[in-house]
Amino acid sequence: MLFNSVLFVAGFLPVALGVFLLVARLWGGRLARIWLLVTSLFFYAWWSLSFLLLLAGSIAINFVMGLQIQRRAGKRLWLICGLAFNLGLLVFFKYASFIAEAFGATLPIQISLPLGISFFTFQQIMFIVDTYLQDAPSAPFLDYACFVSFFPHVIAGPLVRPKTIIPQFANLKAGVDSLRQVSEGLEIFLLGLAKKLVLADSLAQFADPAFVAVSNHDSLTLIEAWVSLLAYGLQIYFDFSGYSDMAIGLARMFGIRFPANFHSPYKAQNISEFWKRWNITLSAFLRDYLYIPLGGNRHGEGRRIFNVMATMLLGGLWHGAAIRFALWGGMHVSVRGSPGSA
Repeated sequence: MLFNSVLFVAGFLPVALGVFLLVARLWGGRLARIWLLVTSLFFYAWWSLSFLLLLAGSIAINFVMGLQIQRRAGKRLWLICGLAFNLGLLVFFKYASFIAEAFGATLPIQISLPLGISFFTFQQIMFIVDTYLQDAPSAPFLDYACFVSFFPHVIAGPLVRPKTIIPQFANLKAGVDSLRQVSEGLEIFLLGLAKKLVLADSLAQFADPAFVAVSNHDSLTLIEAWVSLLAYGLQIYFDFSGYSDMAIGLARMFGIRFPANFHSPYKAQNISEFWKRWNITLSAFLRDYLYIPLGGNRHGEGRRIFNVMATMLLGGLWHGAAIRFALWGGMHVSVRGSPGSA
């Protein structure tokens, strides 16, 4: 069920939002959050009922580990367990085949990639780490489950900090601002929808044939190559930016404010500035939860270069389990500068 599908726009969204506003007004925020959790789990289950169990289990286990960290006794051990659990899930489902192929082996089973696992896993890594650092709010299970599974961002982000979003779920209610929130959110959603349907999908008509031709070992003229290359660059921007706008608009309709995820990245003067503008929440995650914990730029130039290299290589692999993604990430090392400014 894609955000730009008729089923979502004309079916799921009106029911989810209408019942949410009615329940919030008549019975308060708690029942509204329960409805929001149910609709979010239904949205995820639409893609795969079996992977819904994985999402629910991940939420429950991380919540319990967060509680153990809050109790302070052995909290470092629980932090390590939490990181190992989340990274283990990500490696198994997303990278096991890639690792096996790198060593010339084959897996005895076929592993399917759960939808959105990178996003809901990173969300919970942030929660575990922030709880350890005493920078995450204490929340009941309902609010935490909404934070992770909220349907506008469970599939493709944006990534949101626990201390920014969890309190918003705790304070959800319907009131005089509901109409304004819905209208503001609808405006942002429609802008994103237009980016996707009008711009991205139109540009795909110029980019896709060129990739098909190359895959068939057909040659392209110089003009065809440049047109398809420029069209693809704009297509992926309007596709991803449009989807992020739709997510931000949807969240706003329900009274939740997500951070901006794009800021005119193609206006950037250099690669460093580009990463301040493109997928902003991912850049912030890599900076705060990888680059800075590795030491950032605090231990000399050699260590800084290593930290940037590790951050960008892993950032590249996050986009896909293939050597080309790692190389793509590594290409930014010599030109990007410190992720601390991302």
